[in-house]
Amino acid sequence: MLCEPDVRTTQISQLLRGHLAEIITRQGMWLRVKSGDAYQGWIHQGYVASVADSGEAVMTGWDDPRALSLGCTVRDATGSTRKLPLGALITEGEARTAGLAMTLEERRRTFPNNGDAITASGQTYFEGTSYEWGGVTPWGADCSGFVQASFALHGVHLPRDAWMQAQAGEPLPNDLSKFESGDLLFFSDDPDSRISHVAMSLGGSRVVHQALGRGGHAVDDLESEEEYSTVLRGRLRCARRVLS
Repeated sequence: MLCEPDVRTTQISQLLRGHLAEIITRQGMWLRVKSGDAYQGWIHQGYVASVADSGEAVMTGWDDPRALSLGCTVRDATGSTRKLPLGALITEGEARTAGLAMTLEERRRTFPNNGDAITASGQTYFEGTSYEWGGVTPWGADCSGFVQASFALHGVHLPRDAWMQAQAGEPLPNDLSKFESGDLLFFSDDPDSRISHVAMSLGGSRVVHQALGRGGHAVDDLESEEEYSTVLRGRLRCARRVLS
């Protein structure tokens, strides 16, 4: 999903394979779409296929009953194979040949919506992931894409961008000792304090995040005197608890 109808512009998010979106407007071969999380962006029509309009609101692909990739390979009816990232859906006529995939029913049994489980998934599936602006998968993700996908796997849906996520849940005092696993911490390097980064608490002062300053996936201790942690601690603006 791009910010403008031009391949040379910035990626702002990704619509994963099999996920639905509503077409808002067209401009030549470009479509402005709204995904299941209500996020809007431009996609070239060559990347999408039309489906019948059900007349209902577009459901996020994370709630689709079909098998969802946890990192798998599929083969279609022609014998062609394709690797799918976490979050992509296996479509009709495809068979999984390697890796893992689970239906919605299986995911609800396997991935409980508590902080320890969500942060464990974030570390397991995104370990080694490079930072990619607009990315939402272990093939490349930004900070809010990492948070959104980690929670969505466990059935907890958050908005797409960090500043949007900073409005979810309940506010917490900026007391590092009080943070629980799964709490969200928000940071800013903007003079106007606009939120520009989000991390998931591992409890206390430790966080896991997709950090540009680390090149991607990282676990940091905000009480550390290491230079990066000191800078990050000074940029902490607020925290939210999104799990009840």
